[in-house]
Amino acid sequence: MSTDRLAHVRDLLAAHPLIDGHNDLPWAARDLARYDWDQVDIATDLTGRTHTDLARLRSGGVGAQFWSVFVPSNLPGSAAVTATLEQIDAVHHLIGRYAGDLGLARTADEVEQVFRSGRIASLLGAEGGQSIDCSLGTLRLLYVLGVRYMTLTHNDNNPWADSATDEPAHGGLTDFGREVVREMNRIGMMVDLSHVSADTMRDALAVTEVPVIFSHSSARAVCDSPRNAPDDVLESLRDNNGVIMVTFVPAFVSQAVADWRAEAWAAAPAAGVDPKDHVAFSAFAAERMAKVPVPTATLADVVKHFEHIREVAGIDHIGVGGDYDGVDVLPEGLEDVSGYPRLFAALADLGWSDEDLVKVAGGNLLRVMREVEAGARQAQQTRGPSLVTFTP
Repeated sequence: MSTDRLAHVRDLLAAHPLIDGHNDLPWAARDLARYDWDQVDIATDLTGRTHTDLARLRSGGVGAQFWSVFVPSNLPGSAAVTATLEQIDAVHHLIGRYAGDLGLARTADEVEQVFRSGRIASLLGAEGGQSIDCSLGTLRLLYVLGVRYMTLTHNDNNPWADSATDEPAHGGLTDFGREVVREMNRIGMMVDLSHVSADTMRDALAVTEVPVIFSHSSARAVCDSPRNAPDDVLESLRDNNGVIMVTFVPAFVSQAVADWRAEAWAAAPAAGVDPKDHVAFSAFAAERMAKVPVPTATLADVVKHFEHIREVAGIDHIGVGGDYDGVDVLPEGLEDVSGYPRLFAALADLGWSDEDLVKVAGGNLLRVMREVEAGARQAQQTRGPSLVTFTP
């Protein structure tokens, strides 16, 4: 790609917000320093410790970031809620500490307002239904605290939805799971279908009254990972007017890396590791890499997913969800959050227009946010908070 192309892309992202759907810096800060932002000071160069700091966000043209308030899905219910609240608290402290560079955004309009102020709009996304402990009241309070999407599962099934990486227990969503989706629609929280099983994807798409998102997933036809969306789901997503935010995770974009991960997943139990345990499996995989080198994923692997999803779902249904600080290794050319311009330049090299790039960068996601917000206003005129309780 040419220097001129890169410069043009940087100008484009300076004028139109690039909204990344998923960044796990809050969990990295918990792991590294128990949320001590003095020790994980993003105003300094954190290269080698994290994928994310302010200088690299600026270099990457990031205009808005969904900070993931992830907690492991194997935490017991009340502990998961507490840990999620701690994550939310940490993100609010992060935004407050760096108020000259970050600004809280809860609506599409606020994203644009913060972006126009020269700051990076900061949003919150909860990763996994374990965070609500089967309580719609807890779901509603997460919304009050600023959470604007919830991923229905993480690596484990929960009592009302099947995960992509667990043995099916419900055949998709249970009746309570469908009620969770309806209540998310009513309050204006986006339904996120990353991490869920294909049947859960299909069930949620059949129930939802508004567009849904995938905050960090790619195309299963290009890389056969259960974390990716099959083509029939991409077609349904098109009809739903939703967005899939293509992720950069090597095991979800490169078949060679996916195969390596599948072998590690199969080997983990013999080593006493539950592969669904995010923390334990990450440590196991890192140790295994020293003995069995992992193949290298590339920016070109990622681009193939953008091309395929455009062909199946269309340009109006694509976004970006890097998953920085959620994995140890990223594809060559996308090693940290400064890499987005290289991705957009690669798409431009393939003939994607400026209008296409603006849609993918954030225009499509802003449209979904506005439709979800409008749907919530309409739903609240006809129904109040759901009083349905979970019954095992």
